[in-house]
Amino acid sequence: MQSQMQMNQVNIGAHEIMECHEVLSCMINGINQFQLLIPHCQDQNLKNILQNQLSFMTNEYTTFVNTLQQKGSQGQLQSVQTSFKATPTYGIKMNGVPEAPNASVNQLNDRDISALMLGTHKSSAVVKMHAALELTDSQMREMLVQSSRNCADQAYETWMYMNQNGYYQVPTFDQATTKAMINSYQPNALYSNQQQTY
Repeated sequence: MQSQMQMNQVNIGAHEIMECHEVLSCMINGINQFQLLIPHCQDQNLKNILQNQLSFMTNEYTTFVNTLQQKGSQGQLQSVQTSFKATPTYGIKMNGVPEAPNASVNQLNDRDISALMLGTHKSSAVVKMHAALELTDSQMREMLVQSSRNCADQAYETWMYMNQNGYYQVPTFDQATTKAMINSYQPNALYSNQQQTY
């Protein structure tokens, strides 16, 4: 009887369970939000990105749940493969259209959708990395680190789409200010001396 109880015992701390609960709730919310956004996409490129990310997020969620429920199984998350390869555009172009909240859901446009996608990935990356820093189980910790990295890569893919479509512009300083700020730091002299001795 006692050996049967020991076989069914799950070795995971209460704090870890709460962290996993937080992560899984966040993953569910992201999946549900992406499902709500699909019908509002106007640009087919954005719709493709959204659908690919949604599929990846759903598979990742399933892998995470299976690993958590079957402790000891060798669940492993894949790295996300993003599609958007471009060079960021720097600078601000005034388009004369000020931003404001939409009056209704019927006004959702591709800028809104991509911004919601970006926000979801950013917050998910933070939640997952925070949880990874709290977990003692090495397999679950590595899964969360990979999942956080996947969110970062999907966020960048979404950001690149936004940047290329003028939805997320990158302000810059003039060259003198940029150089002055960059040059206000210098390498650690101790590190440089240690490198020379090797």
